[in-house]
Amino acid sequence: MTNPTDRYIHAATRENTRKSYRAAIEHYESVWGGYLPATADSVALYLAHYAPTLAINTLKLRLSGLAAWHNDQGFPDPTKAPHVKKVLKGIAELHPHSEAQAKPLQLKELRTVVMWFDSNLESEACSRAHRLKFVRNKALFLIGFWRAFRSDELTRISIENVTVMPGKGLEIFLPRSKTDRRSLGRRVRVPALQQPCPVSAYLDWVNEAQLRDGPLFQGINRWGHLRENALHPASVISIIKKSCSGAGISDSNDYSSHSLRRGFATWSNTQQWDIKALMEYVGWKDIKTALKYIEADDPFLSQYNKSLNLPDNQM
Repeated sequence: MTNPTDRYIHAATRENTRKSYRAAIEHYESVWGGYLPATADSVALYLAHYAPTLAINTLKLRLSGLAAWHNDQGFPDPTKAPHVKKVLKGIAELHPHSEAQAKPLQLKELRTVVMWFDSNLESEACSRAHRLKFVRNKALFLIGFWRAFRSDELTRISIENVTVMPGKGLEIFLPRSKTDRRSLGRRVRVPALQQPCPVSAYLDWVNEAQLRDGPLFQGINRWGHLRENALHPASVISIIKKSCSGAGISDSNDYSSHSLRRGFATWSNTQQWDIKALMEYVGWKDIKTALKYIEADDPFLSQYNKSLNLPDNQM
């Protein structure tokens, strides 16, 4: 009989984390040719081998996978050895890496995409399958932007956890998220706005798809039938790129699921939101994380333009 605690031990680690750990072990064994259990010397050689080609964050993720395997199997963790830590520190010094960031989707571009959705929905040639996708994607964009949701948060929203508050907006309960380490969940409100309105987009989608329960954002096949499962977070990236491209927005491949989150953070900064208010609204715990998402104007250029009474971004 299966140990009754196994189910809960399994649930303690998120599925995406398990996948990344499995990928780390496969890379160490199959790609590099290492053996498990590993020694500290072999881990150090592994890091040195891939230092010129892999980002430091990727190497740290590989180490986390190796550490998890050794801890789970009851072996000493070689990644904690002092000289492994020194090798990692040396890699960071000799191979500095600038972390890639998603291009923020600005409010102007969001409106452009929404107008593109609407124009397609008004077309008589719009099929049932395409209509469902346009209505769904419009809701995904607007809710994702105005609540600065991650792709995994969007795909975890269930109809049962959404409450419509007439004249006020939506209340969504998120049972878990990346920063919710204790899995307590949190309730967030989506505001009712003038066009384009995320609440109206939500109601249009729910009514169009006749949703009563289950995932809010589901897959749709080519015949216009909804799939039972929620969209995969990776699918959100594809939806954002294709929608931006269809709307004629340049450099559409530079956008990702974080573009909605960064777009909202940048907008709130231009509206002079207090950083603490922004962190509470989005759910950030660390101010350094929050500042990474804000696309601020060059402070020197901004002050220079003010001295000449010029608008920003002009010289």
